[in-house]
Amino acid sequence: MKICAIICEYNPFHNGHAHHIAQAKRLSGADAVVCIMSGNFVQRGEAAILGKYTRAKHAVLSGADAVIELPCVFATSPAEIFAKGGVKIATALNASSLAFGVENGTEADFIRAAKLLSVEPESVSKEIKRLLGEGYSYAKARSLAWKDRFPDGFLSSPNNILAIEYAKAVLQSGANIKLIPVPRIGGAYLDETLSENFSSATAIRKALEKGEKEKLSSQVPPFAFVDLPKKHYDTLESAEKIALISTPTNEIKQTLDCTEGLENALKKAVTAGVSNIAEHLTSKRYTTSRIRRIMLQNLLKISASFVEECLNDPLYGNLLAIKKENTSLLSAFSKDFPLLVRAYDENGLTGVAKKCRDCDRFADTIFTLVRNLPPERKNVFI
Repeated sequence: MKICAIICEYNPFHNGHAHHIAQAKRLSGADAVVCIMSGNFVQRGEAAILGKYTRAKHAVLSGADAVIELPCVFATSPAEIFAKGGVKIATALNASSLAFGVENGTEADFIRAAKLLSVEPESVSKEIKRLLGEGYSYAKARSLAWKDRFPDGFLSSPNNILAIEYAKAVLQSGANIKLIPVPRIGGAYLDETLSENFSSATAIRKALEKGEKEKLSSQVPPFAFVDLPKKHYDTLESAEKIALISTPTNEIKQTLDCTEGLENALKKAVTAGVSNIAEHLTSKRYTTSRIRRIMLQNLLKISASFVEECLNDPLYGNLLAIKKENTSLLSAFSKDFPLLVRAYDENGLTGVAKKCRDCDRFADTIFTLVRNLPPERKNVFI
């Protein structure tokens, strides 16, 4: 059976995602599309708008054949780790292709970029270091340093950045996975303004924060619209502040991407009573998402060394949703890849896999607290 994987968040699921699933199935010629989706926390360092089982149900109702959870250790990490974790799961699922949204570019473009960026010339490294010293973020510094070898904006477009990381992860793993770039339609990735029918997830979240759910009926499938909250509130930072206060500085420093004294800046900000720490510490050098990820992974007790363990050790696939009529798909996955379909399936997990699953469960508990929601019931057969 040919499986096309999609690594995703669906925060929340919208019309553009439904288009992407349809294009992935068409362009790959696959028998099934399996989504590898972030759980209750996402790569921007935020709690998802809706719980993972609800978002997984929306994906299956929109054409996906199954949804497997991307473990929290990967879902809350920078693009490189997010991509490596997703490709690790895709490989275990025996996926023959990986479809992803892009601003522009072909499979050959992303493979070329992945190969070039994996062997960085000394002159480029020096230029990146110089630009970092001037206060540029790493993504912007890299884009400027390579500007003579790539089209303008190719290395700095949000979807392209992640696409390059997917290509790098596939090449490094040696997996026989075909890359399928799908051109993005509608609003840009970070566009905060609603457009006709195909707005970005960012714009949809902004509308929910303003209590403007009624404006979203044309932006998401009807079954997804029903599940959207009337207004979106984010209380995650309160829990993160408690964790910053209670965690020793040297432990905060062990969090992924917490370098150059950021642990001290975080401690100083929380003790000074800063209302929005992520925005307060944002600069040309440090993006808001980077600060949020550090705060979130500190709250969830995810250290850089633990992330590395999870990348290197065998894990599992937590099934979030599957079409009732297509359960035979499960037999197509690797026999060495434990599938968690029912609660008792977790009993066989040991070592790093068990620690990773425990982290997911802890994250789910935190999610219900900061969202003030009852725990979601696992009901995977859609």
